[in-house]
Amino acid sequence: MLAELSIKNFAIIESLTVSFEKGLTVLTGETGAGKSIIIDAIHLLAGARGSSEFVRYGEKRAELEALFLLDEVQHSVYERCEEFGIDVSDGMIILRRDMSSSGKSICRINGKLVTIAVLREIGQLLVDIHGQHDNQELMNEENHLSLLDQYSGKEVKSALIAYLELYRRYDGLKRKIIQLSENEQEMAHRLDLLQFQLEEIENAELQPKEDELLQEEKHQISNYEKIYDSLNNSYNALHGEQRGLDWVGLAMSHLENVSHINTKLKELSETISNAFYMIEDLSYEVRNELDSLEFDPERLNYVESRLNEINHLKRKYGQSVEEILTYSAKIEEEIDTIQNKDSHITKLQKELESVLEDLSVEAKNISAIRKKHAKVLIDEIHQELKELYMEKTSFDVNIDERRTPSHELKYSSNGVDEIEFYISTNPGEPLKPLSKTASGGELSRIMLAMKSIFSQHQGITSIIFDEVDTGVSGRVAQAIAEKIYRVSSGSQVLCITHLPQVAAMADTHLYIAKETKAGRTKTSVKPLNEEEKIKEIGRMIAGVEVTELSKEHAKELLSLAHTAKR
Repeated sequence: MLAELSIKNFAIIESLTVSFEKGLTVLTGETGAGKSIIIDAIHLLAGARGSSEFVRYGEKRAELEALFLLDEVQHSVYERCEEFGIDVSDGMIILRRDMSSSGKSICRINGKLVTIAVLREIGQLLVDIHGQHDNQELMNEENHLSLLDQYSGKEVKSALIAYLELYRRYDGLKRKIIQLSENEQEMAHRLDLLQFQLEEIENAELQPKEDELLQEEKHQISNYEKIYDSLNNSYNALHGEQRGLDWVGLAMSHLENVSHINTKLKELSETISNAFYMIEDLSYEVRNELDSLEFDPERLNYVESRLNEINHLKRKYGQSVEEILTYSAKIEEEIDTIQNKDSHITKLQKELESVLEDLSVEAKNISAIRKKHAKVLIDEIHQELKELYMEKTSFDVNIDERRTPSHELKYSSNGVDEIEFYISTNPGEPLKPLSKTASGGELSRIMLAMKSIFSQHQGITSIIFDEVDTGVSGRVAQAIAEKIYRVSSGSQVLCITHLPQVAAMADTHLYIAKETKAGRTKTSVKPLNEEEKIKEIGRMIAGVEVTELSKEHAKELLSLAHTAKR
C-alpha cells in the first residue's frame, strides 16, 4: 500500500506530506484545489512522462517521494527489484523523482539511481491509476491475454511452464534450420572464416593450462638471481663459516648429557634432536635445489614468445587456454554441420516435427483452459455490470488462433491465442472491440466492473480512481460507490470524486484546500472527522451553500454507507 507521499515545489504545491491508510480513501475539495495534482505526482513516481512545467514557478526543481509497504511476501515486485539490484528486504519501497526546471529527471528506488524505464516498470507493479480518459490497460487489446491469464490463476500458469519448455526447444530448432538454410555465398564465407580460425588454433598446439605453467616458469627464470642468492645464503648459514647446524648439534649434545635427570629435560633433548635432523635434511634439499638451478636465457625467450602467441589467441578466442580449446571444439562442430548441412537440416526438421506435435498438444491445452475460465469471467463481468445498472450490456472474450500469412499456427511464448475483450452496450447491436464501443460514462462503469474482478488477481498494492465517476448520478452513483468500496477490500484504493455517494463510503476522507498567502497559492490536505465529513458531503450535495437539509441528506448517505459496508 501507499503509506506516505511527499511533494515539494510541484505545480501549485509548495510543500506537502500526506499519509494514507488501507481501505478506501477519498480526496475531495473544490475545483482547482490540487486534487489531480496529487495524482499527477503519483503518476510521475510510477514512471509517467515529466515536464519542466510541473516545477513550481520560481523554483529550480520539484521533489516527489512515495513510501510503499508490501504485505505480500511473494509480491512480483521483489523479483523485479532483485533483477535491478534494488534491496527491498525490509518490505519497504521508496520511489523518488527529482525534476529540474530544465526538464531533466533523476529517479531513485530505495536510494539506488535508476532510469525512467526501471521506475516505470517497478511503479506499475505498485500502483494502478485510472483517470476519466485513462484506461489504457483495459482498453489495449495487447493486455487482454495477460489479464485473462492472471484471472485463470495457477491452472494456466502451470500449463504455460510446460509449454514454454517445449517452445524454447522449438524456437531454437527453427533458428538453426533458418541459419543453415541461408544463401550459399554467406555459408561459404562463414565456412572460410571458421576453417581459418580452427587452423590457427590447431597450429598453436595448445596444451591444457599451458599459459598458467608458462607464466609460472617465466616468473621463476626472471627471478633467477634472487632465488640463487637466497638458496646459497640459506645453505651457507647452515654449513658455511657460521655453521648454524653445528651450533644446533652442540645444543643437542649438551641436553643429552642431562636428559636422564628428569622428564622435562628428556623432552627438551628429544625435541632439539628431532629439530637437528630435520634441519639437516632440509639443508640437503636446499643444496640439491641449488645444484639443479640453472639460468637459460634462450628458454626465457621461448617462454615469452610462446606467451605472446597464446595472448594473441586469447584476444580473439577466449580469456584462457581452456576457453580457446572449448571454442575450437565448438567451431569444429559447426564446420561439420555446414559441410554436411543437408543431412543436418533433415535431422533438425525431423526433430522439429516431433517437438511441434508435443507443442501443439500443450498449446491446445492452454487454449482450453483459457476458454474455460473465459466463460466464468464473462458471467462475472455480466453480474458486475448488472449491479452497475448495465444489465443490457453484453460482454465476451474473443479467443482466436494466431496464424501466419500462410495460415499456419503462429506459436509464441504464451501459446497461439489472440485474445480481445468485446462488448455491446445496446440490445441488437453486434459485439465490437471494447476500445471502439463504449462512451465515456459507459466506459467508466465497464472499467470499474472489470477492475472489481481483475484487481483480486493482479497483486497491485494501490489503485487510484481519478474522477472515473463523472457524468453519473442517482442509483448508478450509489452502485459505483459500492463497487469502488468492494475493490478496496482487496487493494488500497485512492479516489478523487465529486459524488457524495462515493465520499460517504470512504474509510478515510481527505479534504484538499488551497489558500493564497503573500501572493502565492498553497495547497493543504486535512483528514476529516465525522462532523467535518457531514459538512463536506453536504457541500458536495448542495454546492457552495451548505444547508441543514443538505447536512441531513449527508447523514442519511453516511448511514446508508455504513449499512452497505456491513
